[in-house]
Parts: sequence; C-alpha cells; structure tokens
Amino acid sequence: MSAVTTDSYADAPRTRRSAPRQAPEPAPDSILSPEEIELKHWLLDQAATRGNAVVSVQAEDGVGNYDFTAGAWRTHGVPEGVVIGLPKPMGTVLLDAYVDRAATGGQFRIGEFYHDFFEGIPVLFQRVAERYYPQYFGSAFLLYPNGDFPAVQLVVPTPQGQWPWAANAPEGFRRWQPILTETGKPDLD
Repeated sequence: MSAVTTDSYADAPRTRRSAPRQAPEPAPDSILSPEEIELKHWLLDQAATRGNAVVSVQAEDGVGNYDFTAGAWRTHGVPEGVVIGLPKPMGTVLLDAYVDRAATGGQFRIGEFYHDFFEGIPVLFQRVAERYYPQYFGSAFLLYPNGDFPAVQLVVPTPQGQWPWAANAPEGFRRWQPILTETGKPDLD
C-alpha cells in the first residue's frame, strides 16, 4: 500500500460504510446546552456523511495539540483514535486514513509499528486507558454518554525517529506527546 500524504489524501472523498453493530444512543438534547446540541449534531452529520468526525484541540500547558475521532465506533465498529502533537493537518490525515483502513478490514495490533501511513515515518498503535477518555475524547461523550467505546492512540516519532519514551528524545517530547496507556509507557509487541 502506498504512503498517505496530505497532498493526496486531505481532500479525497470519503464513503460512508454501514455500521457493523448497533450504534449507541447519543446524549439526549434535553440535557445539553445549545452549544453542545450544535456540536453533537455536527458530529452525527460528519459520521453520517464522512464515516467519522475529527475534532482538533489546540496545544496548552506543555501538552501538544491533539486530534481525535468521534463516530468511528458507532459508524464502523472500529475504535476511536487520538493522535497528539502532529502539525496541522497531519493529525486529521492520519486519523482519517486509520478509520478508512480499519473500516474496510485493515487490522492494527497494539504494540506494532506500521510503516505505510506516512513515507519514512512509522506509526505505533496503543490502547488508550479509560481514565484519559474525558481529557482526550471530551466531545465524543455527546455520542457515547456512558463512555462505552474503545480507543487507540496513534503515536508518531520525531522526524529523526525518536520516540517520546526514548532516552535520546528531545527535552519535553515525552510531555508534548504523552503515552495514554494504563502505565504511561508503551505496550510494545
């Protein structure tokens, strides 16, 4: 499979695929603020037309910006994804590529490195501990009020190939791209 690039992928049309399981009920509008209702309807619309929404959050307090999916689980039955610290629009591109591949049968194992998303840059999949869901998937709770969805983190090294946990990683990189596992350390295969 060829590498995904922002030039070839960002504007490519996406196809909605049928959900392989019963979708959970989103939060009822009666308990939401007008802003939450508007966001929930946008998330549902994105899931219906694109297969999932990607929400981008700006960096703050020394933690990198991050992007996460909302609707991949309800639409395709694949875990929601999060990527931390990638420059715009690379996080969105990576998450859309992940969801498209997973929804069409692509298999991604926790702790394995995948070399076919970006040319020359591996991606590592990690299971996200539920304690991080409120912080990194906040608005996804509009679709899953009980937090009943699986999630994976897609971890990317520096352009020089340094991972956040490596001894030679740039200072602050571990804080910029935290590992969201139970232990805070990568689960490597």
